[in-house]
Amino acid sequence: MATVELRFSALPEHVRTARLVAAAVARRSGVDEAVLDEVRLAVGEACTRAVGLHQSGGITAPVKVLLIEEEKQFSIEVGDEAPRSVPGDRVPGALGEEPDPETEEDEMGLAVISGLVDDVEVTAGEHGGQIRMTWPTTPPAVALP
Repeated sequence: MATVELRFSALPEHVRTARLVAAAVARRSGVDEAVLDEVRLAVGEACTRAVGLHQSGGITAPVKVLLIEEEKQFSIEVGDEAPRSVPGDRVPGALGEEPDPETEEDEMGLAVISGLVDDVEVTAGEHGGQIRMTWPTTPPAVALP
């Protein structure tokens, strides 16, 4: 299992670099060419979300991206250090509260990612969050003598 780790300052201009690196590693790992645009878009959306969470929370820690090549799949994990309340602490919109625009934007980003990637896991808690996206890989063709 090979892993590439990428860390970058939470600045929007670094998201493009993360997208390019993710697509290159995905291609080398055997992700189908037809899916590479989806990989780029999903990674871009996940990294943009993490950058936004860091910037709005005043977090100076870098955004972390892991590109993991396994036997029959390729996974990308985008992690942030923005603390979120544990589900159940507060009900959005309860007691006449207005919905938070940042929460709505965050949910929209997650919806876009879910539309692009079939296998997505999202975790969040008081120490930050992570989005794990997984794609199947095709084994490289073996050249016959």
